[in-house]
Amino acid sequence: MKNNRRDFLKISSLAGLGLAGGSVMKGFASETEQSNPINSMYGHSTVQTFNMSGYAAPKIPIVRVGFIGLGQRGPSHLNAISKIEGTEIKALCDLRPASVEKAKKVIDGTSHNPTLYSGGPDEWKKLCDRKDIDLVYIATPWHLHVPMAVYAMNQGKHVTIEVPAAVSMQECWQLVETSERTRKHCMMLENCCYDFFELLTLNMSRQGYFGELIHTEGAYIHNLIDLNFNDKGYQNMWRLRENATRKGSLYPTHGLGPVCQALNINRGDKMDYLVSVSSNDFQMGARAKELAAKNDLYKEFANKDFRGNMNTTTIRTTKGKTIMIQHDVTSPRPYSRIHLLSGTKGTALKYPVPSISNSHEGWVKEAEFKALEEKYTPNIVKKVGELAKKVGGHGGMDFLMNWRLIDCLRNGLPLDQDVYDAASWSAVWPLSEWSVNNRSNSVDVPDFTRGSWQKNEPHDIDLKKGGDTKVKI
Repeated sequence: MKNNRRDFLKISSLAGLGLAGGSVMKGFASETEQSNPINSMYGHSTVQTFNMSGYAAPKIPIVRVGFIGLGQRGPSHLNAISKIEGTEIKALCDLRPASVEKAKKVIDGTSHNPTLYSGGPDEWKKLCDRKDIDLVYIATPWHLHVPMAVYAMNQGKHVTIEVPAAVSMQECWQLVETSERTRKHCMMLENCCYDFFELLTLNMSRQGYFGELIHTEGAYIHNLIDLNFNDKGYQNMWRLRENATRKGSLYPTHGLGPVCQALNINRGDKMDYLVSVSSNDFQMGARAKELAAKNDLYKEFANKDFRGNMNTTTIRTTKGKTIMIQHDVTSPRPYSRIHLLSGTKGTALKYPVPSISNSHEGWVKEAEFKALEEKYTPNIVKKVGELAKKVGGHGGMDFLMNWRLIDCLRNGLPLDQDVYDAASWSAVWPLSEWSVNNRSNSVDVPDFTRGSWQKNEPHDIDLKKGGDTKVKI
């Protein structure tokens, strides 16, 4: 009782300080950083050892690629890489032999003849150990991303990881520190940064069309309840397990990545702190109980505390801009990533219909929208956009992303997304989880760049360099 009272008084006094001068958690974090490192630099260097933002690794004229994870996302990347000249697909790996064999058929008839790895939990290490691989794609369940990426970088490989790149704050720091130490690129495969409206409005923002951006919004609103409860969907229903054991914004980066690029996050501004609130779960728990009554396979989920239907996370940047991110994968709502850019001179909104406004009187008419498209479409879309649509992959954005990655590696150019983006965008999940679990208190977003955000340059979307990588369809 004495200890409880002392802790209560400590928290109460800190709360008073918070009311006088900022968020409660800014004061409380220093008291608990060892048990709660989420809001501090505990255990990590406050000095950047090497700046990976803007880093140009040595040119790789022929990029030799290995793929780990060939379930939901891996085959799409495999298909894209097989159509980009200047690549060699050297190895394919998945725990399930059938998945490897099926993926191999995607590239039958091409010049690629990869070695196949499967059947054991450590087969992926054999792929990473090879000396004839430059780049490793990782498209496995979320909890495997960081262990695999860190191992691959330590073996001298550049890595690219499906979203989210990491599932905890410690993992975010692991990626950053390993990438800096090894000087190997670590890019998250945030394909939504390469969708056509997002690239258009990013270029418009950079050209000053919207004035100074003030507020942005993004989301992942996508009804996945049937897929998550389908035992033939995600292997061992791993994604359902994440929703049954974790809270907050589990999948923030599709909405967050594009607006962070528009705001120059990590390249002139940074996320400062966030607050997050979740609704109750109104569907997943009920579905689990209903299925458990009919099928023993679902009994382990019958009494789980599922994450709520809707999570809303609000972020404030150091320069006073705001970001709103939503996450809902269970409600019967139309798909949306929102993608709102709101500035002093204009606004863009993607869903339900791509729209642009430069006044309070409404959205521009179709003819003016087409004129803006003609004027502001960036060179990456002009050069590869139609080819990307033919290859496919979420309407072409998957291919644009993969082409751009290979083009940068072949030409020794900095990547559009670096390890600091992978870490900070992914960190919104565990940070939002902490906020939800602590009555939506604010929590600081660590500066993974350790100050270099102040001088880092925005990435190049206009192909001022590179752009010479050919495509074969």
